[in-house]
Amino acid sequence: METSEITAIVDELVAAGTSRVPVKRLTARYPGMSVEDAYRVQNAWRERCEAAGRRLAGRKIGLTSRAMQAATGITEPDYGIIFEDMILENGATIEWEKFTHPRVEVELAFKLGKDISGPGATIFDVLNATDYVIPALEILDSRIEMEGRTIVDTISDNAALGAMVLGGSPVRPMDVDLRWISAILYKNQTVEETGVGAGVLNHPAAGVYWLANKIAAHGDGLKAGEVILAGSFTRPMWVHAGDTVLADYGPLGTITCQFA
Repeated sequence: METSEITAIVDELVAAGTSRVPVKRLTARYPGMSVEDAYRVQNAWRERCEAAGRRLAGRKIGLTSRAMQAATGITEPDYGIIFEDMILENGATIEWEKFTHPRVEVELAFKLGKDISGPGATIFDVLNATDYVIPALEILDSRIEMEGRTIVDTISDNAALGAMVLGGSPVRPMDVDLRWISAILYKNQTVEETGVGAGVLNHPAAGVYWLANKIAAHGDGLKAGEVILAGSFTRPMWVHAGDTVLADYGPLGTITCQFA
């Protein structure tokens, strides 16, 4: 794609983030658009946000579980950017109208104490580099219309990340079998979803080293201090104004938020 086309798309996405009116599906208007083009859009959007004063806090990995791939019809992982203003505290009251088609997912977040660089990063590198793992809820948002969207649209839309809530009890990755961390997701006191960490590529840390190796091709790496959302092990749950969400991670505690 031409640089002018990338810039025009970023202009649309920035406007959609303010107006809450999704833009028309990119792959319908640019049928030759590739995954590489989509990451160019995402990177240009990131640069635009950073120029406006937003600060990088980490990365998110998406579409890592069979549950999410089945829900979206997309069969390969993707990644996006987490800015500091996207990270919310446990118990937050969230303005529903600030999002477009918000949905909630259950995840684990890795707080890095050391850099991780690819290519060739392994699960052992991730476990060694991680200070702690903590429960998280991801709030999905959509700046691009959802019907018919492909991975190209999703990547361009910063992997559909809107915000995230951190809570519960942090744990060191060697002190628990991350594959067996489970969660029960409630909406208004009703169980909507359940899941277990192994649903994410058989181990939640697998997505983190996948990401380190993926971005190495662009001369990038994961940095100490970053928060990495490792991917959902439940399907996305639709939420509306007035809904209360609670995720129970058993020994790792609970996370809650309310949409007002």
